[in-house]
Amino acid sequence: MALAPADVPLVASHVRGLVDAGRRRPTWPRVRATTREGASVEGLVLAEAADDLHLLTMDGRLRRLRRRDVTTLEALGRVEMPVLAPRSVVSPPSPDDWATYNGDPGGNRHSPHRQIAPDNVARLQSAWTFAVPGIRALRATPLVVDGVMYVGAPNEVVALDARTGRSLWHYRRPRTPGVIGDAGAAVNRGVALAGDWLFMVTDDARLVALHRATGQVLWEVVMADFRAHYGATSAPLVVGDLVVSGISGGDEGVRGFVAAYDVATGARRWQFWTVPAPGEPGAETWKGRAIDHGCAATWLTGSYDARLDTLYWTAGNPCPDYNGDEREGDNLWSNAVLALDPQTGVRRWHFQFTPHDLNDWDAVQTVVVADTTFRGQSRPLLLQANRNGFFYVFDRSSGALLLAEPFIRGLNWATGVGPDGRPRRVPGMVPTVGGTTVCPSVEGATNWMSPAFNPDTGLFYVQALERCSVFLKSSRWFEAGESFYGGSTTRVPSEVGGKVLRALDIQTGRIVWELPQIGAGDTWGGVLSTASGLVFVGEDDGAFTAVEARTGRRLWRYAANAPWRGSPMTYVVDGRQYVAVAGGGVVYAFALPEG
Repeated sequence: MALAPADVPLVASHVRGLVDAGRRRPTWPRVRATTREGASVEGLVLAEAADDLHLLTMDGRLRRLRRRDVTTLEALGRVEMPVLAPRSVVSPPSPDDWATYNGDPGGNRHSPHRQIAPDNVARLQSAWTFAVPGIRALRATPLVVDGVMYVGAPNEVVALDARTGRSLWHYRRPRTPGVIGDAGAAVNRGVALAGDWLFMVTDDARLVALHRATGQVLWEVVMADFRAHYGATSAPLVVGDLVVSGISGGDEGVRGFVAAYDVATGARRWQFWTVPAPGEPGAETWKGRAIDHGCAATWLTGSYDARLDTLYWTAGNPCPDYNGDEREGDNLWSNAVLALDPQTGVRRWHFQFTPHDLNDWDAVQTVVVADTTFRGQSRPLLLQANRNGFFYVFDRSSGALLLAEPFIRGLNWATGVGPDGRPRRVPGMVPTVGGTTVCPSVEGATNWMSPAFNPDTGLFYVQALERCSVFLKSSRWFEAGESFYGGSTTRVPSEVGGKVLRALDIQTGRIVWELPQIGAGDTWGGVLSTASGLVFVGEDDGAFTAVEARTGRRLWRYAANAPWRGSPMTYVVDGRQYVAVAGGGVVYAFALPEG
C-alpha cells in the first residue's frame, strides 16, 4: 500500500473497533482470496457476511468479493490499519454515482436514470436500511462513489456498501462543548468527495479531509473560531482542485464568509466576506452598529456552473434578525446570491432577494443551474424558490432578472417584484413590539429542502410551506454566547397550513400542479426528479412517496413514519438503480426486485 508519514493521525472508528487518539490501535484480519477466474486478491477484511466480504486491498482500494466467486481464502494473520496516502490521479466519478450533495454540482437534483419509471415504480421495495448509531435526526444526503456510500452526521462519517448497507468504516470525533446555534444543535448535511479525499465540516467550524477508503485523517484546518459563535453544518463543494465551504452562525452575530481550500493540503486559497468591513464597498448599506455582528451566514452548499466556470453561493439574513434600527439600508451582501470566480473568489455579480430583511428570510435555498429555453430563447438560467415566497429566474451569465412570481398563496408582505428586482413591500408588514402577522412564516415559503428541475417537463419541483408567523421586535442587543435575534416569533393561533409539493412552470411561475400533504408542516425533506418522469419526496406524514412528474399523481408510498430532514438521491451499482433517503437516524434504500 502507498503509505503516508507514520505520524499522520488515525482517528476513526471502524467496523471492528473504535480508534481514538491515545488508544491502542485494533487489528484487522489479512487474507488472500483466489477467485474462480484465477485472480489473487490480498487485503484487510473490513466487513463480511454470509454472501460477501469487503477488503481493503494492498493498493488502497475498497473491493467487494462475493463468496460464491471465491475458491480459496487464506488467512495471513492480523495487522494494524496502514496509513494511506491519497492517490494523486483518480478517475472521475461514473454517471452511475451520486458524487456531490445535489448529485449535480449545478445544484439540480435531477437524475438521468430511467430504470425506475412510472410503469414499474409500484413494485419498488426496501433494499436495505442502516441506522447510524446514536443519531436521531440525519439531515445529510448520502454520496455514492464506486459502490460505497458515505453518510455524514454531526462530527461523523459512515462508509457503507451501497448494495447492502453494510458498514465498512465509521469516523467519529467528540462534539465540541460551547458551540451555539445550529452547529451546537447537532446539524450536519453531508460530505464532499474529490478522488481519495473525503471532506466534512465539524461543529466547531473545522474542515477535515479523510481518506475515503479508511476514514483516516489526511488534514484539517480551522475555518473560524467557534468561540466567536461560528460553526459549520453544510456539505462542502469541490470545484477542480478546490474544496469550498461556508459557515453557520447566521442568527448568532458572526461575520459571514465563504472560502476555498486546496484539496490536497487544506491551504486557504481565497475568502469572500458576506458582510463588508467598514469602508469597504457595500458598507454604505449598513447604517448603525449592527455591521459589527451582521451575520449573512453561508450555511448551505452552493452550486457550480462548469459551462461559465462560475460559483454561485447564497448568503443568509442580516442580524439582528427582527430589528433593523441599527442597520438601516439594504445590508449587502445578506439575502443575496453571489456569482464568484471559483479560482479567486472575486464577485462577478450579485442579486439581493430581500433588501433589509426583517423576517429571517435568508436566501441560502439551493440555486439550480439550468441550460434550457426561456420564452423561445436558449439561455443559461439560474433558478431559485426563495424563502421570501417568490420564485426567481435569472440569466446566470449576467445576473439579469427574467422572472419573479409568488409560489405560495398566502404571501402578504409584498405585492410583487419590480423590474429593478426589488420587492414592492406592503406598508406596515414589519415586526413590532406588539407583534405583526406576516406570511410566509419565519421558516419561509421553503427552506433548505432541495428542489429539482426537469428539462423535459419544464417544471421546477419544490416543497412549499403555507404558514404565517407573528413577528415581534425587541431592543435586546448582542451578548456573547447568545443568539442575536432582536425579537422573536410565534405561530398564528388556530392557523391551518402545511407542506405542499408544487410544480412550477419556469416560463411563467404558474403552479401547474400541487400535492397537499397531511401533517403539521414540520418536516424538511426535499425532492428528487428523474428522467424517467418521477419525483420522489418525503411527505409531511412520514411517508416516502413517488409521484408522476407531469401530473403530481401519487404512484407509490412507503410508510417509513420518518421525520424527514434530508433530501433523496439515486445511484446505480452493478446495473441496479437504488433510491435512498435519510429519515430520523436511518438511511433507507429502495430498488426494484432483482431479476
